[in-house]
Amino acid sequence: MTPADSDLTRKERREQARTERKAQEEAQAAQSAQRKRLIQLGGVAGVVVVIIAIILVATGSGGSKNAPAPKSAAANAATGEVISLLQGIPQSTITLGNPNAPVTIQYFGDLECPFCKQFTLSALPTIIKKYVRTGKAKIEYHSMETATREKETFQTQQVAALAAGKQNLMWYYVELFYHEQGEEDSGYVTESYLQGLASQVPGLNLSEWSSARNEQAYPNQVIADAQAANKNGFTGTPSFMIGKTGGTLQKLENPSLTDASSFEPAIEKLLKG
Repeated sequence: MTPADSDLTRKERREQARTERKAQEEAQAAQSAQRKRLIQLGGVAGVVVVIIAIILVATGSGGSKNAPAPKSAAANAATGEVISLLQGIPQSTITLGNPNAPVTIQYFGDLECPFCKQFTLSALPTIIKKYVRTGKAKIEYHSMETATREKETFQTQQVAALAAGKQNLMWYYVELFYHEQGEEDSGYVTESYLQGLASQVPGLNLSEWSSARNEQAYPNQVIADAQAANKNGFTGTPSFMIGKTGGTLQKLENPSLTDASSFEPAIEKLLKG
């Protein structure tokens, strides 16, 4: 081997070494980039998992925010409370109480309204026991859309209650709805839910109730109630009118949703008058 051949060989070896180092560096760079992408993807996946978890909590996964199922322990307890409160009190379509009672109270509500539920479960039972059961006052239930997001759902649920009124059992349906009200905006008001409430109403003929839901009189009643609420300047639920039966009713201003005593001065004044 000549010196030239030896030099050439050394140059070729150096070139080969440089080529190998370059290939190795490129391979390491590619591996590093891949690891970086995987870490980034892992971070995104972690964020997605967290978001999904938040959504599941917010929408009430596991059913904790849904209304109780018919015949469940919670539903049976609600039915017992409602029967105890209303049994023996006269009912006629939308009215609870003696039709000749000297005082009339109009209660405007949305069945999905949580404030209506608060009033119905807190202050209303005392009013019913003290004034309605004793024949001193009667209460009319009227519809007013506030909490229910979809107009079609609002009409469907209010008509379901009004249809029970054809058998003079509407107040059982209304009370059961509020007692078993689900989380607002959770979509709990389904046909199954409405049917389940109907099955809990004591003495309700389900076939006649289903048929009555198709009668145009009830959507017309919902429209008439909305017009009355607008005329009276109501902006939220629950809202109330009160007055002597057969006379002009007046708006009841700022009643407490939890304390029945806030209704008593107006009722007592009418009874004495």
